[in-house]
Amino acid sequence: MRYKEFLDYKLSEIGIGTYLGNPDEETDKGYYETIKKGVELGINVVDTAINYRNMRSEKVIGKVLEDINRKDVVVSTKGGYIAVPYDIKTDATSWFREELVKTGIVSPQDITDTGNILTPKYIDWAFERSLKNLNTDYIDVYFLHNPEDQLLKFDRETFKKKIWTVFRLLEGKVSEGKLKYYGLATWNGFRVPENHQQYLNLKEIFDIAKEVGGENHHFRFIQLPYNIAMLEVFALKNQSIDGEKVSTLEAAERLGIYTYISATLMQKRLIRQVHPDILKRFKVEKFVHIPIQFVRSTPGVGTALIGMSKPEHLLENIEIEKYPPLEPQEIVSMIEKR
Repeated sequence: MRYKEFLDYKLSEIGIGTYLGNPDEETDKGYYETIKKGVELGINVVDTAINYRNMRSEKVIGKVLEDINRKDVVVSTKGGYIAVPYDIKTDATSWFREELVKTGIVSPQDITDTGNILTPKYIDWAFERSLKNLNTDYIDVYFLHNPEDQLLKFDRETFKKKIWTVFRLLEGKVSEGKLKYYGLATWNGFRVPENHQQYLNLKEIFDIAKEVGGENHHFRFIQLPYNIAMLEVFALKNQSIDGEKVSTLEAAERLGIYTYISATLMQKRLIRQVHPDILKRFKVEKFVHIPIQFVRSTPGVGTALIGMSKPEHLLENIEIEKYPPLEPQEIVSMIEKR
């Protein structure tokens, strides 16, 4: 396994995602076995979110953490969407109203049409619930989940104020020893043009973190989709650093922000048989390794997340470690020819 050194971490270049699957015991068992095996084989990045599989993904990770050395795993989770536990005794709407609305944790006006909430009260509740689900004393990386959804309802100044107040909350979690670092996990925000309603300016957000936490702030990670079919965060120069237009991946590197890449395989939709010459071009022997090779070889990529709930998929995917990554210029050449 190849590792990337960043701050006080060495992060595996392949990470396990836990988004897909039914909220049932069979899927839980698959994730448990896969994550445990992955850690044994050198993967140390495991990513989840409180709303994945009605909190079951977090709980599975919590069970794994009981059986291994906690320091062997970099655990990231996310908060921002309405999250309802799988084991409630009533319907989801009633539970949400009783547990979160009537208690004042959430106000209806805080919720976007997509079910996204970005307030200190809600993120505090979600964070503490994630700690409990994960059965841990601290979270390595806490992501705000698709915060760009807020821009579908609120203006940019209101959005920036929301980010400021939640970053202050998260810096407080760091001070309490409950959190190491935080960041943004996005879908549209960093891969759309500057005039798009959901566009996020990374430097602007970085500066908010500096205002809240000083030079030693803990906003050090972002998560974003990138793959053979979704090239924007590498190819689109939609960020500005020191007056220069750069891509999001380059902006992150310059600002000292580590990147988690989601949708590496686009839920397996990018795995397909192609002409054998393509295998030679990517310097691999299996079609499944082509999209993984592309992502992990791209300049600016930190850890490529792959959703894996079956040990056999894990074993096949990490065979990529037998092959050296492509040279950066080979990736640039591929993209320029498209």
